[in-house]
Amino acid sequence: MSAPLDPCLAPDLVLASARQPGDEICFDVHLRGGAVSAIIPSRQDAPAVPAATRVVDLDGRYVIPGLWDEHVHMTQWALASNRMDLSDAGSAREAAAVVGSHIAGSRVTGAGDGFTGGTGVSSGTGAPGDVQTLVGVGFRDAVWPDLPSLGLLDGVTRGRPTALISHDLHCVWLNSAAAQRYGVRVDADGLLREDPAFALTRALGRLPDAVVDKWVQQAGQAAAARGVVGIVDFEMTWNRDAWLRRISGGFAALKVEAGVYPQDLDRAVAEGLRTGLAVAGSGGLLTVGPLKVLIDGSLNTRTAYCVDPYPNGGHGLLTVSEPELLALLVRARQAGFVPAVHAIGDAANRVALDAFEAAGIAGRVEHAQFVRSEDFARFGRLGVTASVQPAHALDDRDAAEANWPGRTDRSFPLRSLLAAGAALALGSDAPVSLLDPWTAMSAATARARQDGRGPWHAEQALTRQEALTASTRGRGRLRAGDPADIAVLDGDPLTVPDAEFAAMPVAATLLAGRFTHGGQ
Repeated sequence: MSAPLDPCLAPDLVLASARQPGDEICFDVHLRGGAVSAIIPSRQDAPAVPAATRVVDLDGRYVIPGLWDEHVHMTQWALASNRMDLSDAGSAREAAAVVGSHIAGSRVTGAGDGFTGGTGVSSGTGAPGDVQTLVGVGFRDAVWPDLPSLGLLDGVTRGRPTALISHDLHCVWLNSAAAQRYGVRVDADGLLREDPAFALTRALGRLPDAVVDKWVQQAGQAAAARGVVGIVDFEMTWNRDAWLRRISGGFAALKVEAGVYPQDLDRAVAEGLRTGLAVAGSGGLLTVGPLKVLIDGSLNTRTAYCVDPYPNGGHGLLTVSEPELLALLVRARQAGFVPAVHAIGDAANRVALDAFEAAGIAGRVEHAQFVRSEDFARFGRLGVTASVQPAHALDDRDAAEANWPGRTDRSFPLRSLLAAGAALALGSDAPVSLLDPWTAMSAATARARQDGRGPWHAEQALTRQEALTASTRGRGRLRAGDPADIAVLDGDPLTVPDAEFAAMPVAATLLAGRFTHGGQ
């Protein structure tokens, strides 16, 4: 077990011969006490540094402020990496075939789904001979030509409890054995949506702490290797204690802001918590995050709350009434919590902005995927940050065209929001998309992948510098006095080709002046 990171104890360090994006001149970046103490031009006659100071020659590499992922479900992300992947399934029948092949293969080889790894782990009853629930992740039924059904999944699972979680986490497809095991009722489609799906997803994640913490540690190290120094974790649980346990167990790869949900707000207030408060015993790694409030569903499940009806009918769901939302935001203001309101549909974004205005509080809208033109300027005027996930625009472009026909010029509207004065904060919503800010920034700037498809609504693209700024909490560029949270890159992120930008080589990452990746 290692002690939590303490920036005051970070050794003095000089990153020599470093460049900032767009620069030709090299600088030496001096770090002291976990902060950037000076940035001075590199030169042969520079004053000698104290003998105890470590000097790392970056040989002209580029330094940027460390990257943040502003919207993560960290436990779900760690679990997803150890579950059956259904993201390539192009139909319900293809997804079922993947499940059937996995089960058949397990029976032939004797391969299990135990706690040491492998796909589909979940808790069973613990009785002798009990089989683990098979868990799959990542299916996208919004663009499937056929529909999920209970009978289809029952037909391939041979009685083994099976639960498949959609890519957006708002839907779970069950077979009869899983419905019976977890005591839930499903209709002929075998689907749970919204709150029942969230509850089952939490149940599926109840594995031994040691298993989950190991996977979270691995996920944190992988994020650090991509230049990430911090995350906002919106895991749908009381999250403070889990993170304190992980940090006391040696987790030191990232700073974490742990969100609070309405069901835990009374407890948080009683314990004196508020957004931005450093949590004692975490060595500065853990702070209290925003109050997360979900008020509508998702595009994939056609539950995002929209002004116009979906092609198949209905406007989606407003899951928190307007009076209830206003009361929550007033309570947040009184308790010192920054609200983070999940709003995807254009009607939901209107409701969220109305509530921010009536409550007299600034905050964040999580996702802002579909926004009325008249609401763009309200984000800036009200001081509401648009916490957006650009990779979703490319994942969901077909679903958006199918469900918001003729209106996708204002879906995933990054440029429109920024031009109207909104502050942007980029994230992944992992496991909905990869916990990799370069994936997000590439999607934001190119509006396309390296898959042969042209840009989708290129008029909504950001510049590289804008994307960097939105991924570094507005810093954009390293300055003296900044925290020594730094990513070291092998190329200039402002000029490398699109393919290299999307997979940017990260040579090293520092958190409060200590290397969390590279630096050997």
